[in-house]
Amino acid sequence: MKVGIVGTGFVGSTAGYALVMQGVGRELVLVDKNSARAESEADDIRHAVPFAHPLEVWAGNYKDLAGCRVVLLCAGVGQKPGETRLQLLQRNVEVFREAVPQILKHAPESLLVVATNPVDVMTHLAAQIAIEHGVLGRVLGSGTTLDTARFRSLLGSHCGVDSHHVHGYVIGEHGDSEVLTWSLVTIAGMPLEAFAQLRGIDLSERARAQIDRKVRGAAYAIIAGKGATYYGIGSALARITDAILHDQRSVLTVCVPTTDVLGVRDVSVSLPRLVGGRPLAQSAGAWARLRRRRWNRA
Repeated sequence: MKVGIVGTGFVGSTAGYALVMQGVGRELVLVDKNSARAESEADDIRHAVPFAHPLEVWAGNYKDLAGCRVVLLCAGVGQKPGETRLQLLQRNVEVFREAVPQILKHAPESLLVVATNPVDVMTHLAAQIAIEHGVLGRVLGSGTTLDTARFRSLLGSHCGVDSHHVHGYVIGEHGDSEVLTWSLVTIAGMPLEAFAQLRGIDLSERARAQIDRKVRGAAYAIIAGKGATYYGIGSALARITDAILHDQRSVLTVCVPTTDVLGVRDVSVSLPRLVGGRPLAQSAGAWARLRRRRWNRA
């Protein structure tokens, strides 16, 4: 099972490392405009293989993506301290205009997983570029997978429970307007409020607001302290890749182009979605309809 990573900055290289540590896939090829960077990252990750899982790791170019079942698109410029994800948009559009057609040309059967911020908009753009090249339903974004993990991690710490057993979602935008679905959270099959009452845990508005601020502002706090976020998203990308390669039908809060969300048409946002090895039918249907409307207007 071959996986490609386009863009070997902090996020792309950490995703590669996470794939090796978790034993996801069998072959990993790294592609970057800076070929020396890609080669160095491939060497560094390969040296971890004897301590982890037997993946073949190497650097290449776009044509070496041939045969990939998943391509992680991590190319783009980084988020500056104090910069919103939406402010990144214009700086990253041109990167995608170059990268996405090359990926589709050499790995047309792969599922393309977008990680570049602002991820919802960039996923929408990547899907649009894919349609222009005749490819439907094969693009998704990491969305709020990481935000959901942050939410569960903080709730687990607050409630004194392993975060693996905390179930709840962050939906909507991967950014300032994201929605923490407090009413859907369960622990040990119990609604959060019932569990908190049973265990005598503070779930006041003040406690919730503090967790909300930490989830919503996590990226800003990390970037202010160390310049970039990469461990969490790298692990999230490895998890998404694993679900795709093994067709796990996992419920993950990824973003895909969606026909209608509460009256908003053709928008990419994160919702709990089934993720496996097949193209996302909803994405394909939404964009097929959009393409037909464009043809009808022409």
